[in-house]
Amino acid sequence: MKEVKFMTVKEKEMVLKQWKSFIKEGCKQKRFTTCLYHHLIQHCSFIAHYNRDGFYSTYFHNPEDEIRFFKQFDKDFGHLSIEYGGRYWLTNPDYNDINQAMCDTIEPYKTQLYAKNKVAEKERDLAFAASLLRKHGISCENFDR
Repeated sequence: MKEVKFMTVKEKEMVLKQWKSFIKEGCKQKRFTTCLYHHLIQHCSFIAHYNRDGFYSTYFHNPEDEIRFFKQFDKDFGHLSIEYGGRYWLTNPDYNDINQAMCDTIEPYKTQLYAKNKVAEKERDLAFAASLLRKHGISCENFDR
């Protein structure tokens, strides 16, 4: 990695280490650090969503949003910014080293990340469907999960 005007090599390494920890530990909020948040909004083409908690709730409270977030870092989806549509975040010569490393980091985890979120989405949707059936007095006994 190379030092640039607004980020030292040490800072890049720290953000990458925090990114790896965030991914490996299942995207837990306690691992979504301020430094990681700032890198995402300053150098990865994400908007701030008011603050770190707002950003986290935008992308990590609903399974489909988490999948959408990770598609930006997934080579199979072209690395397009999910908020702006371009690839400058990955081709910017000042930050392409760390941003490419972030993409490389998710590669071994992406199948698991997507599968976990698809299961969570299905369970949430089925629970909601069952609650609607009960609300309208329809039995859920034979409701196939």
